[in-house]
Amino acid sequence: MNNTLTHKGLTARVEFDADDGILWGKVLGLPDHLSITFEGETARELRQDFERAVDFYLQECARTGAEPLKPASGKLMLRVAPEVHSAALIAAQAAGVSLNQWAARVLSQAAHA
Repeated sequence: MNNTLTHKGLTARVEFDADDGILWGKVLGLPDHLSITFEGETARELRQDFERAVDFYLQECARTGAEPLKPASGKLMLRVAPEVHSAALIAAQAAGVSLNQWAARVLSQAAHA
């Protein structure tokens, strides 16, 4: 079961609230101060409300001259165990690419799997 929706470059996670009997979702990857949420009693209503929420956000950005927030900058800093770092470096060298290129490829493959 796919629990994500995508519209105009924004992706949201969908959940079911059994207590209220509704489907609801939230756009992923945005900063904490910005929340785009939506809901519906059916999958069709959920998708419609999601698309309306995204469209409204983008229209407000255009109206105010604000640049729509991008989910990520493209820069990633992470800490791993020295053994993992070493193994990744060896894997990158074996593949004939930089560690950055190798990590970007591995992360892309994992994120789109």
